[in-house]
Amino acid sequence: MAKKGETRFVCTSCGAPSSSWAGKCPRCGAWGSLEQDFAPRTAPGGGKAPGGVPQARAVRASEVPLLDRIPTGVNELDRVLGGGFAPGSVSLLAGEPGIGKSTLLLQACLALARRGRAVLYVSGEESLEQVASRALRLDGQPPPLDLLASGDPEEFMDLLPGRSLVVVDSVQAMGDGESLPGTLSQVRGVAARCIEGAKRSGVPLVLVGHVTKEGQIAGPKLLEHMVDVVLSFEGDRHTAYRILRSSKNRFGSTDEIGVFEMGEGGLRPVADASLLFWNGAEGGVPGVAFGVTLEGSRPFVVELQALACPTPFPYPKRTARGVEVNRVQLLLAVLEKRCGLSARTADAYVNVAGGLAVRDPGADLALCAALASSLLDRPLSAGGCLVGEVGLAGEVRPCPRTGARLREAARLGFTRGVVSSFEERNFDGELEVVRVGSLSEALAALFPR
Repeated sequence: MAKKGETRFVCTSCGAPSSSWAGKCPRCGAWGSLEQDFAPRTAPGGGKAPGGVPQARAVRASEVPLLDRIPTGVNELDRVLGGGFAPGSVSLLAGEPGIGKSTLLLQACLALARRGRAVLYVSGEESLEQVASRALRLDGQPPPLDLLASGDPEEFMDLLPGRSLVVVDSVQAMGDGESLPGTLSQVRGVAARCIEGAKRSGVPLVLVGHVTKEGQIAGPKLLEHMVDVVLSFEGDRHTAYRILRSSKNRFGSTDEIGVFEMGEGGLRPVADASLLFWNGAEGGVPGVAFGVTLEGSRPFVVELQALACPTPFPYPKRTARGVEVNRVQLLLAVLEKRCGLSARTADAYVNVAGGLAVRDPGADLALCAALASSLLDRPLSAGGCLVGEVGLAGEVRPCPRTGARLREAARLGFTRGVVSSFEERNFDGELEVVRVGSLSEALAALFPR
């Protein structure tokens, strides 16, 4: 007779199973990531129908109907999704506590309900009174949507047919009747049940997920593989701006981001996001440079600030907000080796104005210019922006969509752009273009003797 279940361990980073606990995952090498999981075990040969497995039938791709998306009416959310929710899709929205996940989804539900769509909001953490009061504050009138307070997915599976959208808040608060909430087997079981119901009914379903203290989605990595869309809601709770990103989208591109502003009336989509990260003021201060970063398919003008201060200590400090500190150290080494600007006796502080996290290598040239400006204590000339990636050899490399970046800079009033000389396109007519092949050439053009 087979046992009811067996104990195993699963890595929360990569999802690799293990028969025993270890401090380090044998597959991905993550430390302290193995957690106990109770996996069901069936007898050999169990689960098959008496008549055997039915024969599969192939269907021509031309006979398969195309998906008709369901737009929510929240423009920035629809932009990230690729036009709206796909029928039968399962999306996972994750973010830090209090960032606005429930507010965003509740506004999407209200926008659909106002157009006569049937919407269901399932809350596993809040009471019906709490959800209804928040919806009333956001909409200003009694909410025209259905609410359900439940912690069991089986209670709302029969309510899925005929809906335009179903929101489950949250996947960690739901129970599967066997495991404790928040455990690996519970998260996997609840997600599998919700996915089965969404696919069978053809109704788009959104799961709200929590994140760990490291900023990763809580639960097994398998959860991200199971769903169709993975969305992350980012932002600094000290600022009003929020950014919606897509790291996985089976029905669209992952190149788009949505920008929102949190206010008393909820989240407001921001159409011109460049003005959030640049207030329109010219530089004129040492250590300030302007670059054009690419977030998805949207170019943003960003203000990069650097401050170099002499330090009495033998080990200078490197602090960065909005960019990786390792990137700052790398570019400081390039400035010293290729341009003769040393920061060995100075603390270096780097900041991206507006709270935007810049991961685009196209901002390297602007960051180097800001660092050099602070080290030399000389401001950059007004009206200029810089676009280019800096390599270890000191070369300035081209970056994707330079033309769109320069057009965005010209639209905001910039008159000169510094780009790589390896760019093949001709950008004349949009603004004055200065081509440089190396970082030393760029500094010579920016800081003439």
